[in-house]
Amino acid sequence: MAVAETSKDMETALEPGKKEVRFITLFLSIVLPLYILDQVTKFWIVKRFPPSWLDEDPREHIAVIDGYFNLVRVHNQGVAFGFGNGSDWAPVVFLVVPLIALTLITIGWRKNFFVGTWGKVAASLLLCGILGNLTDRLVQGSLLEEMKGASFWDRLKAGYVVDFLDFTIPVFNYQWPSFNVADSCICIAAALLFFTGLKADMKQAKGS
Repeated sequence: MAVAETSKDMETALEPGKKEVRFITLFLSIVLPLYILDQVTKFWIVKRFPPSWLDEDPREHIAVIDGYFNLVRVHNQGVAFGFGNGSDWAPVVFLVVPLIALTLITIGWRKNFFVGTWGKVAASLLLCGILGNLTDRLVQGSLLEEMKGASFWDRLKAGYVVDFLDFTIPVFNYQWPSFNVADSCICIAAALLFFTGLKADMKQAKGS
């Protein structure tokens, strides 16, 4: 009995270390590569479409699949897919929300909220998406020509997310709101969390 209890105590003591190793592995294999991809693609878009592009009418775009898929440059001060864009309160609110989300993800990871491999992949994708767009909000406003010399707070309020993937849905001829790699990571993470949660509920119901 004493040996069994000692063994169990050792496993419990090692568990935090296992979590750290797992987190580092997922960070290096998922979060970091996708974060770099997100930032590199946004950097290329900003360089490809200079500030003067914002004053053009119609605005230039790069047709990848003519009529269905274009590369554009959109300044989004809202959330994913442009929701809340243009609101005066958006820059501040959507700067605070990611910080809260990062805190919740950290707590969820420590509390084993993200169950199984796919749950942890979802957490990694969420982390990547949040960090990618948060970086934009902190940096892009400072790079605007009109913000040079402005106060830190004004530059922060001028922050925006670079969206550039522009799709038109053929059947409905509907132009989907522009998005980026980080947005895609968040959406895939949400889908994974939904299906892993659904699977867990079905397994629990079957067991009972």
